[in-house]
Amino acid sequence: MRELMYGEAIREALDQAMELSEDVFVMGEGVDDAGGTFGSTLGLAERFGPDRCFDLPLAENGFTGAAVGAALAGMRPVVVHQRMDFLLLTMDPLVNHAAKWRYMFDGMAGSVPLTVRAIVGKGWGQAAQHSQSLQAMFAQVPGLRVAMPATPFDAKGLLLSSILGEDPVVFIEARSLYDTTGHVPEQPYLIPFGKARVVCQGNDVTFVANSYLLPEAIKAAEVLKTKNISADVIDIRTVAPWDKETILGSVNKTGHLVVLDTASESFGVSAEIAATIHKNAFKTLKSPVERVTLPDTPTPCASDLEQLYYPTTETVCEAARRALAA
Repeated sequence: MRELMYGEAIREALDQAMELSEDVFVMGEGVDDAGGTFGSTLGLAERFGPDRCFDLPLAENGFTGAAVGAALAGMRPVVVHQRMDFLLLTMDPLVNHAAKWRYMFDGMAGSVPLTVRAIVGKGWGQAAQHSQSLQAMFAQVPGLRVAMPATPFDAKGLLLSSILGEDPVVFIEARSLYDTTGHVPEQPYLIPFGKARVVCQGNDVTFVANSYLLPEAIKAAEVLKTKNISADVIDIRTVAPWDKETILGSVNKTGHLVVLDTASESFGVSAEIAATIHKNAFKTLKSPVERVTLPDTPTPCASDLEQLYYPTTETVCEAARRALAA
């Protein structure tokens, strides 16, 4: 079983995509520096040359617009934003142009094979302007696809699917997952969007998680197992599109659902999943859907407050207990 770290899996996906197609290039702030975007772009500039992996100034709106133009011209750009917060500066080219181009021209203008990488989540005190999880904001835009890989295996497969596909993708990586390791095949492979993964199976409660909250769901399932409670754990993988059928099938079996999302509770992905399940599995639900999310407040900077801000394994266990006790 060949294992790679999360960042190494992303780097291998980029390397293999650039090898497979000369139309693929990587651009962004710091992609060719010594750190290589937390190691995920190391060596690409040396291997493929400065024309296919290059640094850019702090002009997110401008260079994302240039990438949209390159995609419309037949290239396959990968734009790297070291923080998801910086995507707020790119809303016009990304939301008003990349997402809508094929629809406005009835497909005759061609595809928009643009991949936008964005990093989220807790770290060394990232605070309110460098750690926002804005997946719901982009998932709400018709024409944009949104991926949230939780494992090195999915990071590679979903990134290759993003780069080699025909639609604009917001590819969300969790900073805290970069130190994790997992099985990653050496050869290129694709993971389809809109297909969740059942990590482990149980009969009492369903956990649906994305990104860095998947490990917490797995740990919670292990804790609950000692109390004779078994859980289905589902990695949603992508939130636009998302896999309703797999989640509905699990809830129809267990009757209880806990949704874990890396963003605030209000108006988010967890709300969309909860509403869909309440509508389509109302007769089989034995209790209201529980949600494990971040508070509806900006992220604190201080490490002790950051520890209180983010959900833990015990937070997930408590949500499961509430669902089962209702």
